This record gives sequence, C-alpha cells and structure tokens, in this order.
Amino acid sequence: MLANESNKEDNDKMNNDSSEVSVKGVMPTSNGCAIFLGNDEKTFVIYVDPAIGNAINMTMNQVKKERPLTHDLIGLILKGLETSIERVLINDVDEGTFFARIILRMENELGKKIIELDARPSDSIVLALQMKQPIHVAQKVLDNVEDMSEILERILRKQD
Repeated sequence: MLANESNKEDNDKMNNDSSEVSVKGVMPTSNGCAIFLGNDEKTFVIYVDPAIGNAINMTMNQVKKERPLTHDLIGLILKGLETSIERVLINDVDEGTFFARIILRMENELGKKIIELDARPSDSIVLALQMKQPIHVAQKVLDNVEDMSEILERILRKQD
C-alpha cells in the first residue's frame, strides 16, 4: 500500500493511538526466539524464527558482519534510493499473530513522498533498529497483549 505525504493531523493521530516501545530482551526458545518489546507501562512478547532473533541480537550488539545480510541489503537499497524509515508501527494482533507497517520517507529531486508497507513485525524491528528509528505499537495491540514485565524481570535476574 502506498500513501502520499501524510499531513500533520494524521501524524498526530498516529502518535496518540500508539506508544513507542523498545526491545527489552531477546531470549532463545525451543523453536525460535522471544522478543520482549515494551515501555514503562507494559512489556509483551513476539515469537520469531531463530534467524530473525539472531539478526535482532546482532543489530542490538552492533556485531560487524563480513557480508551484508538480507536486512543490511534492504537498508542499503533504501539508502541508495534516498529513502529512510520514518517509523515502524505494530498495528494489529490476531490470535498471537502480529502485523506491522513500515513508514518510509522518500525525499529526492522529484519531491517528497510517504510510503507505507505491510511487513512482518520481526523484519520491521530489525530494520528500525538498524536505522535507529522508533518502533511504535498501536494502543489496540497494547490493550490485547499480556503484560510480561514480571516474567522478563525474573529472567533477567536469573541471568545475573
């Protein structure tokens, strides 16, 4: 889905209907990784495959890679097209499956454009971390996920 330059009212509405979160932890599970996302009010989990969990971990720890991985390549393509990620929005959850949008800003000699892409939250998180851009979660998603703050705290205490 493509969208033209959004106006201030749309941006204000998005900011009021969502909250910024950060990656609070990446934990291996028996069949993938648990990504803990949250803010001061709530933490929730998205389960991802091991390769994405590894990509998130490497990005967070600024691990240098010999060759660009898929997410690195996407970032290089965006840069080459003079396009940047403005933000990522995890906009829906349905029976444990999360959905996201990547909001891109394209600005070049032809003008400015906002492009909105449907994406997996896992890929969106990696790209947002690589580009140092915010991750937002829609309020309706926060309202429908279980708060995992205490569980994350217990896990982190055991690791110390």
